[in-house]
Order: sequence, then C-alpha cells, then structure tokens
Amino acid sequence: MPELDKLRSILATDCGSTTTKAILIELVDGEYRLNVRGEAPTTVEAPYEDVTRGVLNAVREVEELAGRTLVRDGQIIRPQQGDEGVDAYVSTSSAGGGLQVMVVGLVRSMTAESAQRAALGAGAIVMDTLALDDGRRDHERIERMRQLRPDMILISGGVNGGERRRVVEMTELVGAASPKARLGAGYELPVIFAGNEDAREAVAQSLEGKAGLTIVENLRPTMEEENLGPARGEIQEMFLEHVMAQAPGYSKLMTWTDADIMPTPAAVGALIEAIAERDGISVVGVDIGGATTDVFSVFRGVFNRTVSANLGMSYSISNVVAETGMANILRWLAVRADPAAASNTIRNKMIRPTSIPQVLVDLSGEHAVAREALRLAFEQHKLLATELKGVQRQRDISDAFEAGGAESLVNMMDLNLLVGSGGVLSHAPRRSQAAMMMIDAFAPEGITRLAVDSIFMMPQLGVLATISEEAATQVFYRDCLIPLGTCIAPRGTARPGAPCVTVQMIGGDEYEVAFGEMQLIPLAEGETAEVTIDPVRRFDVGAGRGRAHTVTVQGGVVGLIIDARGRPIALPEDDDERLAALRRWNAALDVYPEQEFEAESQRWSR
Repeated sequence: MPELDKLRSILATDCGSTTTKAILIELVDGEYRLNVRGEAPTTVEAPYEDVTRGVLNAVREVEELAGRTLVRDGQIIRPQQGDEGVDAYVSTSSAGGGLQVMVVGLVRSMTAESAQRAALGAGAIVMDTLALDDGRRDHERIERMRQLRPDMILISGGVNGGERRRVVEMTELVGAASPKARLGAGYELPVIFAGNEDAREAVAQSLEGKAGLTIVENLRPTMEEENLGPARGEIQEMFLEHVMAQAPGYSKLMTWTDADIMPTPAAVGALIEAIAERDGISVVGVDIGGATTDVFSVFRGVFNRTVSANLGMSYSISNVVAETGMANILRWLAVRADPAAASNTIRNKMIRPTSIPQVLVDLSGEHAVAREALRLAFEQHKLLATELKGVQRQRDISDAFEAGGAESLVNMMDLNLLVGSGGVLSHAPRRSQAAMMMIDAFAPEGITRLAVDSIFMMPQLGVLATISEEAATQVFYRDCLIPLGTCIAPRGTARPGAPCVTVQMIGGDEYEVAFGEMQLIPLAEGETAEVTIDPVRRFDVGAGRGRAHTVTVQGGVVGLIIDARGRPIALPEDDDERLAALRRWNAALDVYPEQEFEAESQRWSR
C-alpha cells in the first residue's frame, strides 16, 4: 500500500448479514470524495459459503458504475496502476450474526457492567451477563452457557488486590460448562480474562484444556478507574483470529485488506469517537435496522455503545409493540386508528421484512413504530452510559433530589450533534420525516444539530479512519452526512398556548413561539445564522432559566426547527386535542402532504 498521504483511491466494503455494500473513494482536487456505490447479496451461507463472492459481486457493480477495472483474476488490484485498481482496500463485517459475546463478572452493576461496556464498545452483541447477584443458581448458569454457544466469553471481576476466591469460582463455572463455539467445531472457545491480576494463575489452572484462555489487563483495576482499551482490543483481535477464521471465505478476505476487518458496529463507533474528538463535541448516533438498534454516544469524552437486540423495524417489529404497547405507537398517528388494523399491518411487516409501505398512512404507521423503537433503545442506552458504580464521591444537598439521575453521562442539554442511520431514517421520503422521528424519540434539549447518514456508509468510513482519518472525515462530512438543520428546544413546561420562546434572527425577522407549538424557519444547507434565543422565565435553552443568549446556528435540508413542546414531550391526553396537535406539528415541518393523508386516513381508522 502506498504512503497514507499519497492514497489516490480507496475501496471499502461492509459485509452485512444480507447485503454486502462497496464504495469507491477517490482523491479529487485535493479532497477525498465518494465516487460510486455498489451492493450485492452476502454469500456467507449455503450454497456459496464464501464471503468473497459477494464482495467481488459488489465490487463489479462499482466497476460498471465507475467505468474502471478494479478486479483481475478474482483479486482486487492493488496498488492503483493508471486507471486500474485502488491504492487501499478495507472492510467491515456483521455477516453470520456479527460478534456474539457472553459476559461473566462478580457484581452485575459494577465489574460485570464494565465488561459489558468493553464488549459493546468492541462491536459485540452481549448475549447474556452472568454475575454472583444475578439470582441464578450455578447449574442454571452452566446450562445457559451451553445453550447460547457464544463466539467468546469475557470474564471480569475483582479490583487488583481485591476479591480473588469468587472470581475463580465464577471461572470454574465456565470450565464446568465447557461451552462450544457457535462457529467451528475444531477449536477451543476463546475466553478473555480481564479481572483481578492476583487471580490469573488460578484462573489459568481452572480453564486448562477446557478453553482458549487469553489474559489482559484488569478492566477495573480500582473502584475509581475503568480500563477498557486492552479488553476491547483483544476482543477484536480474537474476533479476527478465531471467529472470522471459521466463517466461510473470511481467511481469504483477510489477506486482501490493508487493515484488520472490523465488526460493523465497532467501525461505526470508531467513527463517532473520531468525530467527537476532532470537533470537541458531544455526539449521539443511532443505527436502526431490521432486527436491532445500536446507539452510540460520546459525552465528556467517554464513549458508550449499546445494542437493543429485540428492537428493529422488520424481524423485531412485533417486539417493539410488545415492549412499548400498542397505545404508545398509536399516540403518534394523526388519525383515530383501529388497534386491530394497526396490529395486522405491523405483523405483515414482520413476516415480509423487505416490503415497504405503499400508502402514506402505512408510512406514518411505520414511522410511529420507529419513534418507539428509538425511544426504548435510547432509554436502555442511558442505563448503561453512566458514571462508574461503586465510586465514592462527595454529594451536596441537590443530589438528594435527583433520584440517581446524576450518575448518567447522557445530558441532552450538552448534546451538539444527533446522527441517525438505518433504512427508516436514511431513506425516509422527506427529510423532515427523519428530523421529526429523531426529535420525538430522543427529545433533544437546548441547541442540537440533526443529521442523517445518506446511504449508510458509516461502517466503511469507520474502518477507513484506521488508515486515513483525513479521508474518512472528509467523506463523512461531504458525502455521508446530510445536515437536516438545527433544533432549538427549550426545557420546561407550561400550559398550552402560553408564551415560551422568542428567536430573533440578527438582522432579520423575529419569531415568537407559544408552548405546545413547533415552527420551521428557512435556513438552507451550508448557511449559518446568528440568533438570539430568549426563553420566558420557566424555560431553559442552555444558558439558564429565563436567560437569553446569542449563538450561531447551522442550516440544513429541513431548516431551523423551533420545538416549543417542552421537555419531556407530553402529548395531549384528549384524543381530539392530540390529533389536532399532531396535525399542526406535521404541517409546521411539512412532514406529510396533508390532503393525501386525509384521503387515506380510513385505512387505519376505526
């Protein structure tokens, strides 16, 4: 591979569970830009059982669109020679179900939770967490390990110099279970021990001949310290050496790439981290898929990722209904919907996951489900994105009234950028629909930029950042990220129609927005405006209750959104008032064509 500062072209692929996506990035007038994108079915399963076939098929589509030769004799041409080949090739993968890890710890809310963060940050799905205080008996834990068959097990527990005996006892349960790996029958299940360094020798003895043990630094060396880096790095390394090596065709694919193949969620997380660090901002990103919803966040420089494995828009759509309840979904619909008709439509999506809504009311119903899936996933994320449990710290009298909320790292008033990805957001017919879903689900406060991933290339850009952060960030901002605009959302509550906030465009118009209303101010992509935001006494937009401040806001394809519905967002309880409010908000942001919506409203109506 040429020197990083001389890369002329980069090919990147993402091998998903159903589709393999390929993008070609080229240096144009000194800047890296996306040229073309191709995709093909993933071929990790029978009858092909060779992931490289799907990769080559996706690359051949790129070849046709770009009018360039990239493959010869079944190999990607590297480095670039004239107009043929590319200078670098990188890839991510979640094919075969991604990376599935089981976590074993001592205390569920302390060392086991730290282990969860390490596994999730490495791009894994945490299948289950076993701990001394999980309420299960030893034989139940052993049976659970045998049933799940994870790709690897991460064991934590005990600070250095602390608890040793119980750490060894939990490890002995892993040895007694002797679980078999999900992929491959001829190798030992990888086990990573990241606990009390004083227990290493005893742990090694208890697992000798029963698992492939690797020991790394303690991920919780003291009660006040969390050291996740070594465990995360080892998880990804073992993912390549053990898990990926067993998947059909991956050993060949690994010889092609110029950087280690990364789990798709880890690559997205790496990009979110890089953007937050580069710009010094707090970021929340979400990827909502058919089966799972991943949430990423960086607050106070701390990265967290969670995966809600039962919340999705096709395979798991009925789980969303079961978890939130049909009433919570129907509350977002601007029609009097029949629960039975709505349930049938949702179930049809589950059994026909590739279908798309054909009429406007069905589309709004899918968007209603998406709001609840995103909201639930974010609530789960906030439970894990917390300060370290067990740390002693001084408290003042105000902490007594916060009901434990002070431990959460997620502070929506500090959030600078909210990024949405996944089909329901990236491919919404109107960008205002994506903006509305994200605002309703995440309820940003103060001043927050909104954006969506145009064609879900964040995984490829995440792994690209490991060899060229410049190329990854340039393409991210210029071709991947579609700015929707800025949301101004005062925190507080009042009676509907009461004064809430005034937004004065410096050198322009003034907008007064009452409580319970939304307003859209035109501000195009690439434009900025200096505004003075003046909330009434009981509301806060970041400077304190009732305090005005002047800031520069950025525009987008939707514009500048003033959301004066208060926080938390509360829909009117009266059915007629709720329908009227939803229609006003939809009209304010031009979410749905109102006349067409009215004509189709009988489809879900009772």
